[in-house]
Amino acid sequence: MSSPEISSLSWGHMKVKGCSSSYKDCKVWPGGSRAWDWRETGTDHYPGVQPADLEEILKKGIDLLVIGRGMSEALQVPSTTVDFVKQKGVEVRVLQTEKAVVEYNKLACQGAKVGGVFHSTC
Repeated sequence: MSSPEISSLSWGHMKVKGCSSSYKDCKVWPGGSRAWDWRETGTDHYPGVQPADLEEILKKGIDLLVIGRGMSEALQVPSTTVDFVKQKGVEVRVLQTEKAVVEYNKLACQGAKVGGVFHSTC
């Protein structure tokens, strides 16, 4: 299964190719996507992305994870979260969301087993 392309990104709005829904924040992986609801894990801008936010995607057999921190990079990504991903044998890239989407799409188009979590506002 291939990772779906993110077809559009604007403030507070993301579309994933092949999906009729649009997302504010989203998770993508080979073969799927869904809304990233921060309330599920109690995530907030600080302390930021938690391992619990990523476990679902890491179980999808990805080799690389891209994290989009928001348009103004307000979403924090603690070093403990990065270490958690690396301990699972998965490479991780943390970028401003617009750059993260470009990187994710490039990898997805190359056929990489890539997943991502993206915050589309601040």
